[in-house]
Amino acid sequence: MIEPRHIGEVLGGRRVLGKTVTSLLELNDAVEHGLPKATLRNAVARVLPNASDQHAMMYRIVPEATYKRRRERLSPAESVRTGRLARVVAVAEDVWQDREQARRFLTTRHQEIAGKTPLEAP
Repeated sequence: MIEPRHIGEVLGGRRVLGKTVTSLLELNDAVEHGLPKATLRNAVARVLPNASDQHAMMYRIVPEATYKRRRERLSPAESVRTGRLARVVAVAEDVWQDREQARRFLTTRHQEIAGKTPLEAP
């Protein structure tokens, strides 16, 4: 099982969340109340080094106009999607035990998922 602390780190850790996530209950509570906007930027930047790719992924999760209107927090639904992304990234990093290899896996097209990247798969 992935450590909630690792998922919290993908989201930006204490600096962004205001505290260190130590349990799934704390993580779920943060998601239900709406994650800070910066969590989405952090999760996407952890996987995609290119700014244009980062924006494209962010705007798949939260439409661009909506994202720009958000002042501080994402909606609960947007937070759920951001949390899912963070969990996928944390699992990949845990499996590969190397951030760069996890990044490569998540951004490489795979025949097993119809030639999509794991980040593009539903």
